[in-house]
Amino acid sequence: QVQLVESGGGLVQAGESLTLSCTASGLSADDYALGWFRQAPGKEHEAVSCIDWNGRRTWYEDSVKGRFTISRDNAKNTVYLQMNDVKPEDTAMYYCGALEADLMTLCTVVGMGRGLGYWGQGTQVNVSS
Repeated sequence: QVQLVESGGGLVQAGESLTLSCTASGLSADDYALGWFRQAPGKEHEAVSCIDWNGRRTWYEDSVKGRFTISRDNAKNTVYLQMNDVKPEDTAMYYCGALEADLMTLCTVVGMGRGLGYWGQGTQVNVSS
């Protein structure tokens, strides 16, 4: 049984940093692109960042470029999202996903909500101004 478990969310002030982690079990992470997605109240979910199986290629949504960094440790089956200089508009539930495909397929084609890939239950990030 595949499980993805996110952690690291919480309440932070604008301008601070936060690191999210997502550990997968039941699969070999190095066969999968991994990514972070988020959904704010009343909004559609959106892709935040994705990384390919060996960590060499990444993709970021425009609003987080230069502030967020995605990385992965395949030995630990874990993907991270380093969030720097957070803003109130980063407030959302953050989910990690895994797809046995290219990172662009995960982030820009498949995304969440289509019944493909594996998804965690989410970790809440709240940014106060």
